[in-house]
Amino acid sequence: MAIDQQIAPTEAPTSARNKRLRRNVLTVGGFVLTLFLTFLGLLAITFFIGRVIPIDPVLSVVGDRATQAQYDAAKIAMGLDRPLWQQFISYVGNVLTGDLGRSVSTGRAVIDDLSRFFPATFEMATLGILIGIALGVPLGVTAAARQGSWLDQAIRVVGLLGYSVPAFWLGLVGLAVFYARLRWVGGPGRLDIFYDGLVQPVTGMILIDSLIRGEIDIFWNAVSHIILPASVLGFFSLAYIARMTRSFMLDQLSQEFVTTARVKGVPERVVIWRHAFKPIRVPLITVIGLSYAGLLEGSVMIETVFSWPGIGNYLTTALLNADMNAVLGSTLVIGAVFIVINKVSDVLYRVLDPRAR
Repeated sequence: MAIDQQIAPTEAPTSARNKRLRRNVLTVGGFVLTLFLTFLGLLAITFFIGRVIPIDPVLSVVGDRATQAQYDAAKIAMGLDRPLWQQFISYVGNVLTGDLGRSVSTGRAVIDDLSRFFPATFEMATLGILIGIALGVPLGVTAAARQGSWLDQAIRVVGLLGYSVPAFWLGLVGLAVFYARLRWVGGPGRLDIFYDGLVQPVTGMILIDSLIRGEIDIFWNAVSHIILPASVLGFFSLAYIARMTRSFMLDQLSQEFVTTARVKGVPERVVIWRHAFKPIRVPLITVIGLSYAGLLEGSVMIETVFSWPGIGNYLTTALLNADMNAVLGSTLVIGAVFIVINKVSDVLYRVLDPRAR
């Protein structure tokens, strides 16, 4: 009996550890399976979009002056003569091995083009969302804390402008005022022409690469070029984030626990930022994630206005040239970004909210 009593306490922690291990394995397995199925669905959507759009991929390769024999040979070489399900399996296999086809517009592999153009969009959108968070969250909290005041009305007007002003117009006005007239920022493009190509790409993001290489002059030149388009993107994300933050805060400030804290004499700053703001962090993650994904995939107008060599500009050129490999590759990357951002949001939910674990 004594031996059993000595063994039992040792077995209990071991059993608890095993249960936690199984639970963690099941959680990670479910996460990976969900990610795989979602990505497979994205592949299916992009594949069938490429087959439904009334653009002949063979014709875009051989040209409209090709003979029927040349057309048929190209169709067989591209595998478009096979049944649809075989084409889909081949498409999935190619994508999983990094083969997205060759771009008609640039003559390079699509995966190489995307590795060049996507970092530029990622860099600009990341800086834009950081500006949106840094300004939008405090503005939304301030507007809710001073509901009905002139400051609240001013912040709501800023939010309304962010929803109503066209992106291309704001970009053109920004260039005319801050670049052409005041000379406070750099012009279109990522760098001045005499700096272009001097930094060997490492990450593809010119701000990081110039710092890695120790090229401080190029870094500040890149900052002068990116600050205006990133600020325009940040303004639109700021408007959405500030509006949603204000709405979330108004709901929390009307709760009983906030009233109780005020009655107890807790300083107003602590009431707002600790008691009222803390519960809205989880829904705010969703807002920021959606805004960030929107900047990554919706920056076409900004990239066009500022001649920014990003994925939006690349996708626009591909559409105009009926370059379906480039279009589908860009769509696939943008969809994958949405998936990753949603999954990162799920992980942050579990970190910030114990009830979601």
